[in-house]
Amino acid sequence: MTTPQDIIRPDVLAMTSYPVPDATGFVKLDAMENPYTLPAALAAQLGEHLAGVALNRYPAPRPEALMAKLKAAMHVPPGCDVLLGNGSDEIISMITMACAKPGAKVLAPVPGFVMYAMSAKFAQVEFVGVPLKADFTLDCEAMLAAVAEHQPAVIWLAYPNNPTGTLFADADIERIIEAADAAGGLVVIDEAYQPFAQASWMPRAGAFDNVVVMRTMSKLGLAGIRLGYLAGRTAWLNEFDKVRPPYNVNVLTQAAADFLLDHIDVLDAQAAQLRADRAQLAADVAKLPGAEVFESAGNFLLVRVPDASAVFDTLLTARVLIKNVSKMHPLLANCVRLTVGTPDENARLLAALKLVLK
Repeated sequence: MTTPQDIIRPDVLAMTSYPVPDATGFVKLDAMENPYTLPAALAAQLGEHLAGVALNRYPAPRPEALMAKLKAAMHVPPGCDVLLGNGSDEIISMITMACAKPGAKVLAPVPGFVMYAMSAKFAQVEFVGVPLKADFTLDCEAMLAAVAEHQPAVIWLAYPNNPTGTLFADADIERIIEAADAAGGLVVIDEAYQPFAQASWMPRAGAFDNVVVMRTMSKLGLAGIRLGYLAGRTAWLNEFDKVRPPYNVNVLTQAAADFLLDHIDVLDAQAAQLRADRAQLAADVAKLPGAEVFESAGNFLLVRVPDASAVFDTLLTARVLIKNVSKMHPLLANCVRLTVGTPDENARLLAALKLVLK
């Protein structure tokens, strides 16, 4: 009898699936989603727009009108093209796959977004993690040494970083770009949380030979439609496009994005509200006994507490779902990550935290 163990790669057999807990009935503050829905009138207009979509037809593989609108709305610089993905996760996978020569390596600061390492493992590419400093800033000298030693094909730099919320110094990033160029490597600047950072490398996406900028519509309030995009010089994007599944962005996603890009002001206003709410939540959590709140440029806060497991379990009992990141990396010992929610959700979060931080 043939079993999966006879066929599947041993390293895949040893893996576990990406965990996504059931959030039914919880205040969901574990996945950095925008908690605000569309205004009712706009949602109704979107519904009418989607009703006219031809579900019987395959989606356009390169929807030129949507891509042009996206470039205009997101201020992609002249001379740069965009590549669409089923969320930025798929773009990470495409880049890794395209660069997976025998012996190739990819490199990123750690702790960082888990999909950089996971995609490397799937593509059988070595992942090199370079620890951040204790304050979660970039250890530029260690990064430069790692680039020189490992000659990585790809360097991932999240701007700001997840789960720390850190916005790495531009001068450090410039030094890494220069070192990567000398080593023959590509630097991918991941701006998933750009709506909350108010800082961006997008204006410089075409200014370097070895830089592309990756973003997603998810954190802007459209996590459900799964649309990511990569901006950079056409020479890079043409190659990554070769490993893109031919119909990777479905017709409903394309239609929803096309419609909502005409109403980007609504999503921008929500992001502004969340930035203000982040500041208030950070101040409130910092007042709690034993809580150390790290500065964040994302829509979440990294908080060190005396006992991360006790905090997580207490909040779970209170029906508030957060992320216990304390086991992800030694630098994150006793850290939890809190998504910024609505004022009511933040109030419930604070009330639950007061039950255990006292």
